[in-house]
Amino acid sequence: MPAPEALRVAVLGASGYIGGELMRLLAPHPNVAALRAFSASRAGKGWSDVHPALAHARAGVFETPAPGEAARWADVIFLALPHGQSQAMIAPLLEAQPPLVIDTAGDFRVRDRALYEAFYGEHVAFELTEQFVYGLADTLGAELSGARRIAAPGCFATATLLALYPLARAGLLAGTPVAFAVTGSSGAGAEPKRTTHHPVRAHNFFAYAVDGHRHEAEIADQLRRWTGVPGRCTLVTHSAPLVRGIYATVRARLQRPLADPLVLFRAAYDAKPFIGVLEQPPELAAVVGTNFAHLHVRARAGGGELLVTCAIDNLVKGGAGQAVQAMNLALGLPETAGLTFGGLYPC
Repeated sequence: MPAPEALRVAVLGASGYIGGELMRLLAPHPNVAALRAFSASRAGKGWSDVHPALAHARAGVFETPAPGEAARWADVIFLALPHGQSQAMIAPLLEAQPPLVIDTAGDFRVRDRALYEAFYGEHVAFELTEQFVYGLADTLGAELSGARRIAAPGCFATATLLALYPLARAGLLAGTPVAFAVTGSSGAGAEPKRTTHHPVRAHNFFAYAVDGHRHEAEIADQLRRWTGVPGRCTLVTHSAPLVRGIYATVRARLQRPLADPLVLFRAAYDAKPFIGVLEQPPELAAVVGTNFAHLHVRARAGGGELLVTCAIDNLVKGGAGQAVQAMNLALGLPETAGLTFGGLYPC
């Protein structure tokens, strides 16, 4: 690995929304000396032709995907591919022994094969999952130091797990929590769909994946790791007339009453630079475009039940930003490097 200020970084699948956000964050990153972007659908086009936000950043051209070449060249590889594509190319990519690989898809997030297959179906390289660390950066912190294979969490999972982590860590969860979560249209990806078509989405609100959203798999997997016993969270997802953001409200029953849950949450996230525990429920607009998460917790039913609200940007904290944060931690860089920018308000 070269000096931290001279990193060579490659993004595979760089033409999608997460890929574009990675490029936006990595182009001005103080430790990234060279950046390459690969895309099968946009090879030969300029970066800013696909991602207008890069017009005032580094200039470059999308290259035809070459995983082996990228792995031999790069110090850090980000896989920003649609679900299922990472597992298809991971074996030859790892043969080149790249120092650090961070996957932003769901391919390597779940260690329990039966749980993975229940939500995603067959996995063609599941034996490699054990090489990956689930990179929920704000709970792991320095534990990510030295990691070489990281699976970046999903957006709904990030918001829900940040809401549940202080309770799971304290052994307070009883029964099955329920998360009512709302997302914007960018969560559906860059390829147009009926539900992302402006006339359908602009003034509409609807539930989807009501039989079980696939991010429930990684939430259940993490709850088991944190508590040592099987657990799950019912995730009820909704699409809102927004472009960015996730707002999750989690209802959790407790093993014992908790008079002042704010104390517990502030202790759990003390010194976490991207987590704010607020006195009042957060506003989504305050975090849009940023790598910050804002949480609030309120006791009900005599302290035996909590409502936790969490607001994040789905593409940054729930995607590219958390992946860059994990890179910083894995390489021993300042955790906040390249990520302390504010958001847009109003937005």
